[in-house]
Amino acid sequence: MAEHEATLPVEVRDLLDGTDLEDKVGETFLLLTVGPNGFPRVALLSVGELYAPSADEVRLALWRNSTTTQSLTTQGRATLGYFSAGNVMYVALEARRDRAADGLALFTARVASVRRDEVEFAEILSGVRYRLRDPASVLPRWRRAIDALRAL
Repeated sequence: MAEHEATLPVEVRDLLDGTDLEDKVGETFLLLTVGPNGFPRVALLSVGELYAPSADEVRLALWRNSTTTQSLTTQGRATLGYFSAGNVMYVALEARRDRAADGLALFTARVASVRRDEVEFAEILSGVRYRLRDPASVLPRWRRAIDALRAL
């Protein structure tokens, strides 16, 4: 595993730039937090819930009453995982809760470190992917969430 400086790789920034959401449907990020019981928790996030205004900042729009929101509010730390062809990236985040909008809790996070996990003897072929059942109802909500994150 290679530890990199505390900036998002270009391919992650491009995915989280808040544009062309319909072309990025299926891209999945794992957000790992620690729950109140001390066990890790995993939330699957889409490009409609994450926005990177710069190489060292990520903004998150999480469901207001979720356990992940409670954990991130309490702990202020999380790891964002992204699986792509060839490798896995882990982005350590230090987050603070900002405000609520449209039923969502909005967070601003500083990128603390980025690790790329790759080995010589194996290659990641793909990451976690999904398909929206009703894109016409989801994409407008994503656009509202990205607009709220841009406004932070």
